[in-house]
Amino acid sequence: MDGTTLTRQQYLRRSTLGLLIFVSLWTLASWIELAPRKFLPLPWDVVERGLDLVIRPFSGHLLQAHLAASIDRYVRGFALAAIVGVPLGLLMGWYRWLDNIVTPLFDSLRFVAPIAWVPFAALWFGTGIGGPILIIFAGAFSPCLLNAYRGARYVERKYIEAAQVLGASGPRIVCEVLLPASLPSVISGLRVGAGAGWQSLIGAELIAANSGIGLMMVRGQAALDTSIVMVGMIAAGVIGMVVDVALRGVEIWIERKRGA
Repeated sequence: MDGTTLTRQQYLRRSTLGLLIFVSLWTLASWIELAPRKFLPLPWDVVERGLDLVIRPFSGHLLQAHLAASIDRYVRGFALAAIVGVPLGLLMGWYRWLDNIVTPLFDSLRFVAPIAWVPFAALWFGTGIGGPILIIFAGAFSPCLLNAYRGARYVERKYIEAAQVLGASGPRIVCEVLLPASLPSVISGLRVGAGAGWQSLIGAELIAANSGIGLMMVRGQAALDTSIVMVGMIAAGVIGMVVDVALRGVEIWIERKRGA
């Protein structure tokens, strides 16, 4: 082990220390009323409010129901972005004519912030599930496509030539050569897309949803209940971290398999 490598125990200790420092600073700021206690509650007040939301509905649903609604929308939107973005990126990396057709339109749209799609989502889908899915798709699609495309473009030429010598056609080369060789880049794109999609979901639910963590937060803000807003922020952060850790685990597993 070199000097920059941390063991799991060291990582956990340092992460715990960082969390304790953050909570301590938060407690101190609330205790001395850096902001009015109503707008900067103590950590245990937020925990107590979170536990209360588990058994008492807020904005028509319990906390776990809001979480379930958000996760359901997120899974659908992110899955759609991955299912469309990854294959399209690989195909663009192989077929130059497809790259020339898609790239101008893609480059003009990928710089539009996902939240900018909220008015269209609200007009087209109202508060139904289609609106948040559209916005999640808009957030997650670009990283999924770009990383798959870049991975396919930088595959070593010798692998492609070997497949061609063996008589492999374009679709077989994409599936059997480009995809396996691009897998680390694809997983990296999924990680970035997963984070962008989750952030987009929360923004969408602030405006175009009838349930979910984002809606709970905006209703809490309207009720001047900062504890509810903080519960929503913490829940969103924890779920986002779990998704990223899971994808990071897949990425590490793939790297180990490739190195074996």
